[in-house]
Amino acid sequence: MKLQIMVLATLFSCTLVMGGQGGRPIPPGIREADKVSNRADVPPQVTAKRQPADSAQFQRDAQELASLAQLIPSEVEQLKTGQLPKDLNAQLKRIEKLSKQLRRGISR
Repeated sequence: MKLQIMVLATLFSCTLVMGGQGGRPIPPGIREADKVSNRADVPPQVTAKRQPADSAQFQRDAQELASLAQLIPSEVEQLKTGQLPKDLNAQLKRIEKLSKQLRRGISR
């Protein structure tokens, strides 16, 4: 009886140990990826190069943005008297467009 319990305990423990290893088979693609990632001679990944910013265009856009922004307070002042400047909406849209272009260009 004692021998049977020892044999069963041994078989049970072997089953537990082997059960963790024998689970799911590893797909071949994963094995190959592991081999490649473990190699030291794999070249590093190339990062995208930033394109040089057109600083002259940035300067022109910034100048236009500044000059449009200076006009806005006087035109908004006209709203107090009940006058709606004809091109105020177009100027505000242009300011928005220029600021988006500058922001996009800087973040590249």
